[in-house]
Amino acid sequence: MIKNDTWITQMAAQGMISPFEPSLVRSIQPEPAGSSRPVISFGLSSYGYDIRLSPSEFRIFRHIPGTVVDPKNFNPDNLEPTRLYTDVNGSYFILPAHSYGLGVALERLEVPDNITVVCIGKSTYARCGIIANLTPAEAAWRGHLTLEFSNSSSADCRIYANEGVVQLLFLEGEPCEVSYETRRGKYQDQPELVTLARV
Repeated sequence: MIKNDTWITQMAAQGMISPFEPSLVRSIQPEPAGSSRPVISFGLSSYGYDIRLSPSEFRIFRHIPGTVVDPKNFNPDNLEPTRLYTDVNGSYFILPAHSYGLGVALERLEVPDNITVVCIGKSTYARCGIIANLTPAEAAWRGHLTLEFSNSSSADCRIYANEGVVQLLFLEGEPCEVSYETRRGKYQDQPELVTLARV
């Protein structure tokens, strides 16, 4: 069963999402106080939660002649850190046309042991050609999600930090025998940094 806003709010109070925004935010008041600025929405929705992209790090895959990306022996040189820009519209990273990048969620999750979280793309980015890879956070997973984005368009695209970037859906199931924590999953307790492929 997919969980609703009431349940998400109750679980956030117990530490499931931190920091937690109890409503859907569509504009923010800049410092010092001035007129509000529109943002790509984040926070609580009817049956999900829109998390934000952290400004801490964003990496883009680059081609290194003579190398092949190997998930069993990942070469961090294949990922190039990219600069965080800021203008009147906010802070953002640039994901070049036809490229793939990794960012990290601003919010930290502590998933209950009878819940699996599915991460899906937001329509605002989808309409710009940005595809968020569909990834799960399994029962009893903790940490900051590493987020994967593909720019399928022929134009460079901004991806805004501190604004909504993907939506989380919380799916309840029968209690599992072995949770992600119990099996000591390799991506447990990820920090607010891009976590590379591990075996």
